[in-house]
Amino acid sequence: MKEQVESLGASFVEVPLEEVNTETKGGYAKELTNDAQDRQRQIMHEHVKKSDVVITTALIPGKPAPLLVTEEMVADMQAGSVIIDLAAENGGNCALTEAGKTIIKHGVKIVGPINIPSQLSSHASLLYAKNMLALLKLLIKDGELEFDMNDEIILNTTITMNGEIISPLLQTN
Repeated sequence: MKEQVESLGASFVEVPLEEVNTETKGGYAKELTNDAQDRQRQIMHEHVKKSDVVITTALIPGKPAPLLVTEEMVADMQAGSVIIDLAAENGGNCALTEAGKTIIKHGVKIVGPINIPSQLSSHASLLYAKNMLALLKLLIKDGELEFDMNDEIILNTTITMNGEIISPLLQTN
């Protein structure tokens, strides 16, 4: 998860825990002890109150979403800040989240989307179409197809040329 957050240019807040085993064998989060949860909230409070945008995603299979952002934390945030609670459908990671609604509390906008997978298909289609348009713009110069095999994108998206397999991904040397 940390790498995914950082790949988008965001900061991942790591909370050092004394508990050694915080994941199940399947890689899902396990519920923390009450002491660990309190410590986590204290550290989170310092980060949350300085943040303009907070995105929460914590879920524990078969249980309500863990509370990470308390009302006190929200009250300490700057007016105009935003919380996106991706765990809203399971109760939310923010104490003030209302599933399926966007609300404003203490001057902070709290977004609680539900059924996110159903919203992804249109975005995935748009992203795919944009990628295909970018590829075509790279391949078509002045109305003519131009295969510049020195271009890494063209080289890695072309499988065959003149009857030969040229893709470096399919070479069997």
